[in-house]
Order: sequence, then C-alpha cells, then structure tokens
Amino acid sequence: MSTVLYIKANPKPDNASYTFRMSEAFIKAYQEQNPGDKIITLDLYKEDLRPLNAEMLGQMFAGQDCVMRKYAEQFAAADKYVIAAPMWNLSFPAILKMYFDYVMLAGVTFKYTEQGPVGLLTPGKKAAHITARGGLYSQGPTAQLEMGDRYIRTILGFMGVEPGNIITITTELTGVLQGQELEQSVNKSVAEAIQKASEF
Repeated sequence: MSTVLYIKANPKPDNASYTFRMSEAFIKAYQEQNPGDKIITLDLYKEDLRPLNAEMLGQMFAGQDCVMRKYAEQFAAADKYVIAAPMWNLSFPAILKMYFDYVMLAGVTFKYTEQGPVGLLTPGKKAAHITARGGLYSQGPTAQLEMGDRYIRTILGFMGVEPGNIITITTELTGVLQGQELEQSVNKSVAEAIQKASEF
C-alpha cells in the first residue's frame, strides 16, 4: 500500500479552479485503480501556515521540536506526491513556497555533508505537478520565464526524488482562450490527467 500526499495550493474552490479540475480527476482515477492506497489531502489554505520567523528558525537550528517537523515528517513518510498549484506570476502561490520552507528540514528530508547537501527521501518516490497557466509557457520563447515547475522539480530533486519520477500535467492559455474553445482545452487536459493517473 502506498501513501499519496495530495497538496492543494489554490484559494479557489474545486469547481472554480482549472488546476483542481485536473487534480481532482487525477486523484479520483488514481483512487479507483488503487483502492488500497491511502490518500492524504493537505489544503494549504486551510492549514495554519505562517512565514518562518526568528523564533521558528531558532527552534529549527537548535534542533528543538518545532511546527515544521510535523509537516516534514509527513512529507518524508509519503510515497507519492500530487502538487496542485496554478501558475501565478511566473511561479506558484506563495503559500506553496511557505510549505516547502516547512518540509525542507535538515535531518528529515535532507542532510548536510562535507560533499554537500544530500536528500534523505527514500528512493522510488513519485511526484506529479498539476497546474493551469494563463499563457503558453511549456514551449516557445516564454518557456524560459516559467519558474514554478522548474522550482518544484529542483526542490524535490534536492530532497531525493529522481527527475524521471516527476511528471507535469498542465492546461495552458486559460487567460487567452474563451468559451467552447477553452472548455475543450481544459477537458483535454483533464483526460490527460486521468490517463496519467493509471501510470502513477
């Protein structure tokens, strides 16, 4: 049995978010095909997350028990990650960065060595980043401006998730397309999410 950590980073309700339309379809399809797996939903906008302050940093660097440890240990214990976060301002909602500040805990998800930092996540973990983008950022001249998926892949790799085990599912041009054309585009991405859930 695998544990899937479903991380949601969007203040919109499920039915008002293109990102969540894809991620909810992905999770539903995955659960249907893997009924024995445990899915933990973590809605970051419903968590009591705060930016790291001096007190929290002091506790962390002193090795004391801190609020970050709960999230870091939960993250480390999961086998698979589904991160649903729309593209905002070339990246993703700030609350997701705040969450990564919590789970990036030395001694839990990575460690320092004389040769440099080393990820502590056990091998074989998988991750899916599901995101909606207002423009076209997967190809062409604007691809270099996309920093959200790039960051997520980098930070997961830092903690030990192998690049080949990370997939990205996106619907694009949601700020450009309209009406039936937009709906068809989103539905195509939802179908892709369902298909990729069978391989996850």
